[in-house]
Amino acid sequence: MQTPEKLILENRAWSEEMNRKDPEYFSRKALVTKPEFLWVGCADSGVPAETVVNAQPGEIFEHRNLANQVIMSNFNCLSVLQYAIAVLKVKHVIVCGHYGCGGVKAALQPQSSKLVLANKWLLHIKDVYRLHQEELEAIDPAEKVDRLVELNVVEQVYRLAHTSIIQSVWKHGHKPTLHGWIYDTQDGLIRELIKLDHNTRIHPIYQYTD
Repeated sequence: MQTPEKLILENRAWSEEMNRKDPEYFSRKALVTKPEFLWVGCADSGVPAETVVNAQPGEIFEHRNLANQVIMSNFNCLSVLQYAIAVLKVKHVIVCGHYGCGGVKAALQPQSSKLVLANKWLLHIKDVYRLHQEELEAIDPAEKVDRLVELNVVEQVYRLAHTSIIQSVWKHGHKPTLHGWIYDTQDGLIRELIKLDHNTRIHPIYQYTD
């Protein structure tokens, strides 16, 4: 059984091992301040961004939440996005979902009175379900969760494109590319579902005019 004390001991062992292998590892990593990727991922502990793409610390700027969502009223997510775009000037923004997502599974269930705040967060996934209800109701129930996982990723990428942060930098800045990825927990592989760049036509009702 893991305990906080055990984690600290493991941290010390890891630090000593890294220093033994490469005495300059930590001093070199401290200089890495310009990651090229922003990763918007699920809070699920089974999908650690750096691990699944074999990246080193400092290469990915990361934001994680329940079911990898981009919610326009969430200042946490939007502040991370703004900092990554305006200050770090990342070249790619990745939304990565994963099959079997517990948040998506929960969104397909009736709301629980014991999870008032979680209900509000999951409501956005329920909206994605409503938008694609005809398709989702027509497929095998066993496939419904994973298809909604995919649709949710695609919707979050479009939400990114609908922010003033992205639209402004596409017009006047360094034009990052937006990616929607899905991680398969069965084989550890990632597949791209959608990619948008500054040439993407945004529906007029979502456009910023300045």
